[in-house]
Amino acid sequence: MEDCIFCKIVSGELPSDKVYENDDLLAFQNIRPDTPIHVLVIPKQHIASAHKISDAEASLIGRIHATIPTIAAQLGLGENGYRIVTNIGEHGQQTVPHLHYHILGGRQLIWQH
Repeated sequence: MEDCIFCKIVSGELPSDKVYENDDLLAFQNIRPDTPIHVLVIPKQHIASAHKISDAEASLIGRIHATIPTIAAQLGLGENGYRIVTNIGEHGQQTVPHLHYHILGGRQLIWQH
């Protein structure tokens, strides 16, 4: 999508602090981190959200999920653990309409009520 900020990051039109990249995905530092380690993992292909994943994209999503542990280990999160989150839509607090996963870690995480 031409107005998608994440598509512009994938194309190189906008800069990012990349931590990992392969043919399917790009992982980069979140510019507004919520935890000491906060990386975004996005498919290079534009998918609006997890709610919009089609059967044809299922293998891509599987490859992304299979790669996340590699990224987490590279970030030093493998031993103590981390959280993976994806937000969907306005009520889910999705701020960029491009599927993305947050890898959160670097401290003990709690659920806030």
